[in-house]
Amino acid sequence: MTRPLAFRGGAITRAAAALRDRITAAPLPPEVAAEITSAYQQLGAQRPDDRAVAVRSSATMEDSPEASFAGLQDSYLAIRGADAVLDRVRSCWASLYNDESVAYRRRLRLPEDGLAMGVVVQRMLRPRAAGVMFTRSPVTGDRSVVAIEGTWGLGSALVAGEVTPDSFTVSKVTGEITGRRTGAKLSLHSFRPNEPGISASVMPIALRGLPCLTDDEARALAAIGQRVEEHYSVPQDIEWALLGDDPACPPMHGDAADRIRVLQSRPETVWAAREQAPLATPKPRASDHVLAWLEKPL
Repeated sequence: MTRPLAFRGGAITRAAAALRDRITAAPLPPEVAAEITSAYQQLGAQRPDDRAVAVRSSATMEDSPEASFAGLQDSYLAIRGADAVLDRVRSCWASLYNDESVAYRRRLRLPEDGLAMGVVVQRMLRPRAAGVMFTRSPVTGDRSVVAIEGTWGLGSALVAGEVTPDSFTVSKVTGEITGRRTGAKLSLHSFRPNEPGISASVMPIALRGLPCLTDDEARALAAIGQRVEEHYSVPQDIEWALLGDDPACPPMHGDAADRIRVLQSRPETVWAAREQAPLATPKPRASDHVLAWLEKPL
């Protein structure tokens, strides 16, 4: 007998919570803790005035053309100190068993065997703008364009759904900006060296209606997106940051490409899934599928 969906959901919640508790309560193996601590100290030596890092989850099945786990696992910004980094690494591992992540894997019938969680530790940036870009249109699937979305400050405001981002569509063929829209950017996430955590504030009125990228910056982002796509040979979903002055200041001069940082790239999944080959060859009539099966020798 099939159990009600609510019961199955409750069972997932209980099992997932127990798994997360076991992972976060278990001490890290000494050799793993030592390696993470050493790597964090080396990373911090590059910028001794502020050693804040981002601790980001990256499940082994996350970067797959068939499935997208983006946003289902946890990431943490502005983490300082080796002990805090070790704690957040454990939390990232545990988030492999977030309720949403477990339910998503079950819906796609993905096996739990062999599943693992990688954790990326990156130096924290203080970008003038940040966001995402797709090396094909997420709306139409058009592979001749790069679609860019961004906002002032950190991209966490966009990920959290607190802003309607600016958007740019750039032709891969000509470099022409074929579409643009300035969004309602009402929230600003920012990172200040030597201040705890991430601050969320009301976007200054003067910036709400201003695009967060110049045309040259949008074109430079699109060019880098194309290079990433060529490297991986499939369309990409890319998180980016643009270094520069405070959002309240005019854009910096010089080569925009030198100020762009790629934070993460994963295969685009929406149109990749739609383009998968059908399970059966289409027939002129629906009944032909049945007749073809009946004609097969037993």
